[in-house]
Amino acid sequence: VSAAVAASAAAPALAYDAAAGEGIFNANCAACHAGGQNVIMPDKTLEKEALEAYLAGGRNVNAVITQVTNGKNAMPAFGGRLDEGDIQNVAQYVIDTSEAGWDE
Repeated sequence: VSAAVAASAAAPALAYDAAAGEGIFNANCAACHAGGQNVIMPDKTLEKEALEAYLAGGRNVNAVITQVTNGKNAMPAFGGRLDEGDIQNVAQYVIDTSEAGWDE
């Protein structure tokens, strides 16, 4: 029981660093997702509507964190390459930029 309680306890939220999120995105994601697009699966972009339609769990930071950490289909997992703070920053950057609109 204590393990289940510990596993369900949420980690404390880290402060979002927009500049770090953008830098992490440019260094790790932009090769496939430049301008919020997707060079491998063109329908599954990082645009707001596509995230709402295709992202498991819907368009929210936790769903992006899961996708970045674990990967899916052609997208590799970044959980072993980026630390938790980096993943949180890039996930928030994706959500914020999808809301504001990507510069293409």
